[in-house]
Amino acid sequence: MERETLKFVIVGHVDHGKSTLIGRLLYDTGSLPDEKIEEIRKFCEALGKDIEFGYVMDHLEEERDQGITIDTAQIFFNSAKRDYVIIDAPGHVEFVKNMITGASLAEAAILIVDAEEGVREQTKRHAYILGMLGLSQVIAVINKMDLVGHRKERFDEVKRDLLKFLDGIHISPGQVIPISAKNGENVAKGSDSMGWYTGPTVLQALDLLRPKPGAADHPMRFVVQDVYNFSKRIVVGRVESGVVSAGDPLLILPSREKTTVKSIEEFLRTPASAEAGKAVGITTAEKVFVDRGNVLVPPGPPHPSVTNTIRANIFWMDRRPSGPGEVFRFRCATQEAACRIETIHAIRDSSSLETISRDGGEIRNREVADVTLKTEKDVVIEDFNLTEALGRFVLARQDTCAGGIITGFSA
Repeated sequence: MERETLKFVIVGHVDHGKSTLIGRLLYDTGSLPDEKIEEIRKFCEALGKDIEFGYVMDHLEEERDQGITIDTAQIFFNSAKRDYVIIDAPGHVEFVKNMITGASLAEAAILIVDAEEGVREQTKRHAYILGMLGLSQVIAVINKMDLVGHRKERFDEVKRDLLKFLDGIHISPGQVIPISAKNGENVAKGSDSMGWYTGPTVLQALDLLRPKPGAADHPMRFVVQDVYNFSKRIVVGRVESGVVSAGDPLLILPSREKTTVKSIEEFLRTPASAEAGKAVGITTAEKVFVDRGNVLVPPGPPHPSVTNTIRANIFWMDRRPSGPGEVFRFRCATQEAACRIETIHAIRDSSSLETISRDGGEIRNREVADVTLKTEKDVVIEDFNLTEALGRFVLARQDTCAGGIITGFSA
């Protein structure tokens, strides 16, 4: 029987110990090769330090020099129950774009807080993004308990502050765990120094999480990447959900033309079907117009929405502010269209959750806005929890300036 896999992201304020927690999980589950442990040991000795498990993830020279994680990395380990993919999302304030990218790939999250420093601005900002992305499975860990004498009183104080904030954004962590990632306390093993804590370790709490239902169980969605004309015309793309098979009837969105799958094409083979996650080619029985950005679906409901008016939450990531009327590039899956902010309904500070009233409705760096967007042409969108690729998007000037989650639409 194939083992199940769960992807989770670790987020929190810079220097609160994300990379150290990852390194400790890998070390304590026997997932690090001996040569990697020796490499880390020698590197730390050269710096005059004890072994630092954070260097497992901070493998880039620039990261080691600066002491911050600057990219989103994935690494693998397993427990007795299942396999895990860890997505290490940056904590530094300038790398919020990478954090959103990482979190959007996850099924669950660990939110880490330093017991000494307590809940900080980026703790709140990252928690807000988790809520915006619909990540409901959250484990909270209070790290560096060794620095506060393993005191239950300090744990209770930080836990109270954290839960008060999370309640305001409708996140209810399944567990709040006191740990020392550096010493391996309550990570994969218990802690003699915190006998007052009787809950699960981080590893046990991870094993209690539920993987998302497989995308193969959802209605079929095929996002078109390109169309090739060789000896036969092949529509190339990715099956985002469901299963597509030879002989299936198809509806092409947004044009609403109908056709039938003639064959599924892979390199040197023609399988009978392809399931979610597969990048394949499709040939059609009828001659129809298909282009990049189109979405192929079964003809029966439920269908994605075809619209040019979108309600969304966006997280602004550009130093230059914006307001209604400015034109952007809207990018969702392989779709791209000119777009403008038609209405700003609310602007919030992403760390305090305070609603900001500002003349002209200008959205500034690291603020969250509830907006209505207007695209120059119809686009195909769907609920994020049903088809992630059709439920999230970015706005771009020259570079990406905002990431968003679709919350509604107008026909």
